[in-house]
Amino acid sequence: MDIQKNTSSTLLDRIRAHRLTTTFTLLATLSIGILAGSILTRNVSGKEQSEVNSTDAKPLIIPSPVALSNGFSQIVKQVGPAVVNINTEELPKPQNSKRKRGGQRLPQPSDPNSDDDSQQSPGDMQDFFNRFFGGQGGDDGDGGAAGERRALGSGFIVDSRGYIITNNHVVDKADKIYVKLSTDPDGGPGDEGRPATVIGVDKDTDIAVIKIDTKEPLPTVKLGNSDGAQVGDWVLAIGSPFALSKTVTAGIISAKNRSIDEPSPNGVSQTQFQRFIQTDAAINPGNSGGPLVDMAGQVVGMNTAIYTQSMGSQGVGFAMPANIIANVYNMLIGPEHKVVRGSIGIQFQVAQSSAVNRVYGFASGVIVGVVTPNGGAAKAGIQAGDVIVSIDGRNIKDGDDLVNDISARHVGSTVKLGYLRDGKENSANVVIGDRAKTYADITGQPDDTSTPQETDAGEGKLGITVSAIPASLSAKVGIKGGVIVTNVRPGSFADEIGLGKGTIITAINRKPVTDEASYRAIVSTLKSKDDVVFVIQSATQKNLNSYVGGTLP
Repeated sequence: MDIQKNTSSTLLDRIRAHRLTTTFTLLATLSIGILAGSILTRNVSGKEQSEVNSTDAKPLIIPSPVALSNGFSQIVKQVGPAVVNINTEELPKPQNSKRKRGGQRLPQPSDPNSDDDSQQSPGDMQDFFNRFFGGQGGDDGDGGAAGERRALGSGFIVDSRGYIITNNHVVDKADKIYVKLSTDPDGGPGDEGRPATVIGVDKDTDIAVIKIDTKEPLPTVKLGNSDGAQVGDWVLAIGSPFALSKTVTAGIISAKNRSIDEPSPNGVSQTQFQRFIQTDAAINPGNSGGPLVDMAGQVVGMNTAIYTQSMGSQGVGFAMPANIIANVYNMLIGPEHKVVRGSIGIQFQVAQSSAVNRVYGFASGVIVGVVTPNGGAAKAGIQAGDVIVSIDGRNIKDGDDLVNDISARHVGSTVKLGYLRDGKENSANVVIGDRAKTYADITGQPDDTSTPQETDAGEGKLGITVSAIPASLSAKVGIKGGVIVTNVRPGSFADEIGLGKGTIITAINRKPVTDEASYRAIVSTLKSKDDVVFVIQSATQKNLNSYVGGTLP
């Protein structure tokens, strides 16, 4: 029994030993194979590399900068520093304070803020911000309080003290305007730029003048004479399309004196003073307000509008001529900060058939369509159907000639009109009136060139509306005067300093507020950069006052 047991044990030991030997043998074989493969691969790779000869390859050399002959770069260096980026912000307004815009944005046959999308046509003339930048801030398109609206545009400095020309539709209805110079760094979301104020606007030509404060003289553009620009001349458009600042595109002047007639429902042309330089230089949303520059480095126009079916450039852009810009600018920086144009109080058909001229017996002139009651023409005896053929003895060509002459004359001056009635020559001395007031009489709308009258003086400056304190609350807090805040506009000055709805105001800047009239009188004297401090009466405890203040933007 013992012998058999030992035999079995020896056999198991041999098997175990044999397994270990086999395992080590296999591992050794694999290792040798891997090592041999690595050596062979290295030898092959080295052999291939040794057969490639690159000794004849020459290193690349960066050449010295070369100034090209077209001169575009020199013009950009000259004009570019004076081109600015403009950012605007429109704060949300309460529904009940919605105000209908009284002017025209060019060119725009349908209201881009209308809730009726059926008005929009892909082939319509679109102004730069028509549904492109208008709703970026979340605005719902009807002026409601859904969120703030932001818009982007361009402009150019014409006075080293910070005066900038841009389009009216860039700054129209903006509560805050910021300007970035070409030398300003591109900051983050909190770095909008330098605050700007509106000096004056002219809706008829879509021109606006804004100003930024500066301690150092700023670079300016050189204004050219747009009458000297010719079809076929090279031009450059500089601006911030799609918020891409310092962008330059090139093209030619493709047409001049281009009009885009947009008669309103009452028949009055909305673009009567807009005669554009047409260009095929690529102009896109954000270029609006930027300069159109000729090869002499002079600004001959301001990029204003595009004709598009895709909201992008299709090679047809429109720029307001520099000569018109200069005339409007000089009036906007004047004491009244508005443009005053002459009018004789008539309406006429812009274009007419040559058959009309033959039947009515005149080669050039204007047939009077409507005579405005109480206007200069009506008082001088001009009637509908009369044909105006001369001004102060000078024959006129057409309606544009008539408008340009009359609008440039001073209000209150007298002009001698020659006209035909039933084929007979007549003349009349007509007193020039204010076109803005005449236009208001025709359209039945208020003169929007005058300072708007707010129902609450604090709504625009402070962002609040107020009313008299209810008698029950007045008795509870023990005060006889003051006003109570009934609404606060989000994002306004009052909202930022913490004035809330239901706040009782008893004094502003140490002046007592006794009623709504005294409140409006005090607020009407406030201006930008003024410190404003309110005395607030507690609505729950008598004789408990607090003081809230801030600096008006």
